[in-house]
Amino acid sequence: MWIAIAVVVVLFVIIIFGVGIYNSLIRNKVNVEEALSSIDVFLKKRYDLVPNLVETVKGYASHEKETLEKVVAARATAMNAGSMEAEQVANNQLSATLKTLFALSESYPDLKANTNFLDLQSQLSKLEDDISMSRKYYNGAVREYNTSIQKIPANIVAALAGFKQAEFFETEEESKTVPEVKF
Repeated sequence: MWIAIAVVVVLFVIIIFGVGIYNSLIRNKVNVEEALSSIDVFLKKRYDLVPNLVETVKGYASHEKETLEKVVAARATAMNAGSMEAEQVANNQLSATLKTLFALSESYPDLKANTNFLDLQSQLSKLEDDISMSRKYYNGAVREYNTSIQKIPANIVAALAGFKQAEFFETEEESKTVPEVKF
């Protein structure tokens, strides 16, 4: 009889402990999803801002059609990316084309002085900072989540419940370089 009670108590403790671990894993997973959602919100704002920026530049640098088309195409690709990896690549390309657009603006003093352009440039700069901070937060949440599903004994609960590692948000090397603009 005492053995049966001891077994029940041990099983109860194991179940309670497992539930606690499971809830912790869920909390970490939700943090990752929330962080990814924050990135999406800022990216959507950037996507909405790009057409206004392109239209403003178009008025001053209409013969720079190729650069403007690249920005518009990069925006469309980023908006229609199907997976997180494709979205990362597309957004890195969009960032690179926007850098080219701003580098292009250096050759147009009237454009650089245009208040609408300056306002859009300022908004985009703030959005880029927000996106960068969101990516940093997301990667921190992913680190916490991935660590939690690998630690013993949580890894047992994670394996039984089907938790999978999340991907870090990475920046491509080419988007870290300064664009070259030739006239």
